[in-house]
Amino acid sequence: AMASPAASPDSSVPSGPTSDSENLSPDELELLAKLEEQNRLLEADSKSMRSVNGSRRNSGSSLVSSSSASSNLGHLEEDTWILWGRVVNEWDEWRKKKEKLLKELIRKGIPHHFRAIVWQLLCSATDMPVKNQYSELLKMSSPCEKLIRRDIARTYPEHEFFKGQDSLGQEVLFNVMKAYSLVDREVGYCQGSAFIVGLLLMQMPEEEAFCVFVRLMQEYRLRELFKPSMAELGLCIYQFEYLLQEQLPELNVHFRSQSFLTSMYASSWFLTLFLTTFPLPVATRVFDIFMYEGLEIVFRVGLALLQFNQAELVQLDMEGMSQFFQKVIPHQFDSCPDKLILKASQVKFNAKKMKR
Repeated sequence: AMASPAASPDSSVPSGPTSDSENLSPDELELLAKLEEQNRLLEADSKSMRSVNGSRRNSGSSLVSSSSASSNLGHLEEDTWILWGRVVNEWDEWRKKKEKLLKELIRKGIPHHFRAIVWQLLCSATDMPVKNQYSELLKMSSPCEKLIRRDIARTYPEHEFFKGQDSLGQEVLFNVMKAYSLVDREVGYCQGSAFIVGLLLMQMPEEEAFCVFVRLMQEYRLRELFKPSMAELGLCIYQFEYLLQEQLPELNVHFRSQSFLTSMYASSWFLTLFLTTFPLPVATRVFDIFMYEGLEIVFRVGLALLQFNQAELVQLDMEGMSQFFQKVIPHQFDSCPDKLILKASQVKFNAKKMKR
């Protein structure tokens, strides 16, 4: 078994050239350089957009930098496919010796057709004994069935796959949730988890999705998060508040003055890993990173969102902020998820301090 993602090295240390690079071939080194260059372009681009800040006059300059970033993407696309094929074939070597490049690639987004296999590899769910119990579990009945049925209709109601009571999506979603409630009697069924399972089912067959979900619950703090006591969610909120106070003191004071509690906006971030915040294309990018880096990415993205919006938020009252979180924040990155990911990767996060 691999170490759980929570044990990743302290991310607040700037990642300079690591020992990784000696295991990389020249073309992999070149790719790493390309990816870093792309980040630089994106960053310059969001800076120029911020300085322009709506004034039409020099909006041209920001368009230029963003289009050069995207034409650069065109021929990266092909390389990326070939590369991901290699990553999957030589998985153990990448996982052990090319961590920095793998991390960077995952942050750039796993190509759609590779997601199913890469997610399974990332959480070591490729050969789990529990997979063989799956069909047996489906024949049993679970005390949670009524609850599961009730929530399934509310999971991705807009998505084709899950539309209608007799849709294939609702069927398999029910199966996986029920099977899980039988292997983990203490947690049983927990609200919110259907969004995670639903996302897995959009990528892979139900047996595989079941195995990945079992792994996520066991190894990624999710089981703790979904226990009936909700104590772990309380801890996440407490940790997030600490970061907020430390890094955005002005916003923190404003939230408090308006009695706008962290749990009001951040609970769903942790419980559904942003799957109920962002449209799927953006949320899936965050999920890619979650599969490799664990729950830390939720803290990073959450803080990035607050940094982006601090200037607007401090001018709003409680009602205004609630609306802003529901209506504005979800769609800010529809056209450029990369900017969110880049900002999140720059957030200062000290894992040791969080543990303490």
